[in-house]
Amino acid sequence: MNNDKKPLVLIGGGGHASVLLDILLKQNRTVLAVISPTDIAQRSIFSGLRHLKEDADINEFTTDSVLLVNGIGSTPGSNVRRKVAEYFTMLGFHFETIVAHNAEVSVYANVAEGAQILHSATIQAGVEVGAQSIINSCALVEHDCRIDEFCHVAPNSTLCGQVSLEKDCFIGAGAVVIPSVNIGASTVIGAGAIINKNVDSKTTIYPAKSVTKQRK
Repeated sequence: MNNDKKPLVLIGGGGHASVLLDILLKQNRTVLAVISPTDIAQRSIFSGLRHLKEDADINEFTTDSVLLVNGIGSTPGSNVRRKVAEYFTMLGFHFETIVAHNAEVSVYANVAEGAQILHSATIQAGVEVGAQSIINSCALVEHDCRIDEFCHVAPNSTLCGQVSLEKDCFIGAGAVVIPSVNIGASTVIGAGAIINKNVDSKTTIYPAKSVTKQRK
């Protein structure tokens, strides 16, 4: 146990929460409970953890005794992750910032409260990652990028230098954004897309569709 770290309460019991829990257990963090309305028994990683089913159960803990972990994933068009963060913040709780043991984060980068940097992600010098944003597995964020709050940079995607993401952006798996491009708020970039110019807010961009032909 890391005695200099507060114990944690994990919000959510799905796939994203299980990935975060795996990171935390490898770092010997103490997780007191999982809050989830759904059954968590189907995921073995939650075995042995106390299961609380109502958001109001957080009142068993004081705001200065624990930190929360936002285990709600981020998908295009969903604001559940934001609502969860805002609800518990309103109650006075704070969220832990998660950095996987094998992520590379420059000491000259700034990662805000509640942001999550997952396995093998790279955050270069001068990068700013906003509150509650997710930099998913193997994503590359190059120098001087600015990522606003509640963004999701999905696995194996690349933000080249000086890219700017406004709040609530979703960058799909394997997408590439070339240097100095600005992506407007609440925009969705589809998996595998290559973005070479600025994108307005609330835009959805899909790469070319795959064509499947049955061979005779």
